[in-house]
Amino acid sequence: MNGAFYVAGIGLETQQNALDTLANNIANLNTRGFKRMEVQFSELVAETARASQADDMPSVANQALAGVMLQTRMAMSQQGELERTDQPMDLALDGSGFIELLGHDGDTALWRGGRLQINEDGFLAAANGMMLAAQISVPDSAVDMRIDADGRVEAVFEGGEREEIGQIGLLRMKSEQALERLDGGIYRVEDSRMTENAEAGLDGMGRFVQGSLERSNVDLNREMVDMMIVQRAYAANAQVVQAADQMLSIANNLRR
Repeated sequence: MNGAFYVAGIGLETQQNALDTLANNIANLNTRGFKRMEVQFSELVAETARASQADDMPSVANQALAGVMLQTRMAMSQQGELERTDQPMDLALDGSGFIELLGHDGDTALWRGGRLQINEDGFLAAANGMMLAAQISVPDSAVDMRIDADGRVEAVFEGGEREEIGQIGLLRMKSEQALERLDGGIYRVEDSRMTENAEAGLDGMGRFVQGSLERSNVDLNREMVDMMIVQRAYAANAQVVQAADQMLSIANNLRR
């Protein structure tokens, strides 16, 4: 009977964590560049306990209690819808890849794009102040800026003259499981060996889209359906606890 409480308790905790994950996805529906967390369930492998027997007889393997485990991963491969803003400092990635930023703590900081700014030293940086690893310096006399699909950046001067001032490169992740989500659409990877340099538009990498922003890849309809399924599973586990409690109460009354 204790096993029913144990298994149902694991189920309740797992389903509660799944609800929290889905609720977080829905809360970030309108967050630029947000990547939804996918919920996956897997059965826990049951351990075995050996029952001692006399006369050197083979022991019997008794299956121990098992349960369910929740695993989550970021759906990085799912592209969010690109929203046209026509603002020259807005930059989005259409496809896979990350823009490398110079992290404050020395870690490799990755960015899926957003609103650019020119920092006080004249370099292109993300909205949070982290400078692009390409270290592109924008001349003070520039009146506009153009970013091509391959990442080449041109400064535009009065009279229409243009000058190439750098190129934004991309990084490819060898394993997206190594990514850690930070605030403001920034990701961190502690081991730089998990990344490799890539060029926009080549080998399956995405291309830059100036004047656009990537919306979150959260599908509200899908999240609501998943939430209803998880709520039903939570209620089923709660009923197991209730039934086990009633059966235990009956057993206690029989002893009297």
